Amino acid sequence: MTLDDQPPAAARRRDAAATRAAILSAAREVFTERGYDGAGVREIARAADVDTRLISRYFGSKEGLFAEVVDLAYEKSLMMTPEHNAEAARALLSGMDKAASDGLLLTLRSASNTRASAIMRESIERNYQRRLAAALPGDDDATGRAAVLIAICSGVLLSRLVLGHTALNSPDVERLVPYLHAALDAVANAPGRSAEEPRE
Repeated sequence: MTLDDQPPAAARRRDAAATRAAILSAAREVFTERGYDGAGVREIARAADVDTRLISRYFGSKEGLFAEVVDLAYEKSLMMTPEHNAEAARALLSGMDKAASDGLLLTLRSASNTRASAIMRESIERNYQRRLAAALPGDDDATGRAAVLIAICSGVLLSRLVLGHTALNSPDVERLVPYLHAALDAVANAPGRSAEEPRE
């Protein structure tokens, strides 16, 4: 094969990007179904229709691949700030797509592994929690309030989507939105600041 016969660099980069995306997609499905401990690199490679060595090339290890999958799974997260909390409460009680459900299952099925648990915690704190804390009004322990809001969000989704809590899946669940809205606002607002008070 001569230099003239080789595909252009742009085509090779596109192939590499497509291969990487296929591995991430397959890994997300396998990790969600089996959790960190139950997922094997060979199984992920088969699902992505790639050589196992490509996982090492693009992600370094199973742990590196899991870390990227986690960042993707947690990417679309609710902003639970006073101006968005009515919408957030409604989404938590009556919305959320398959990606949110899968992200929760990925978390639950991987949490028993100490390293996987640390990876998930670090991802949340580095990305979602930091963004949420920066958007909250007031300077009083925004990081702590963001952590509590994320815990409320996780708890509602766990009860509703995984445990199938009856009240949270009832046809008239809309009646519960004001309660959750108030709870989110109570945490999102700095102490001593009313929900109606405009943000500076």
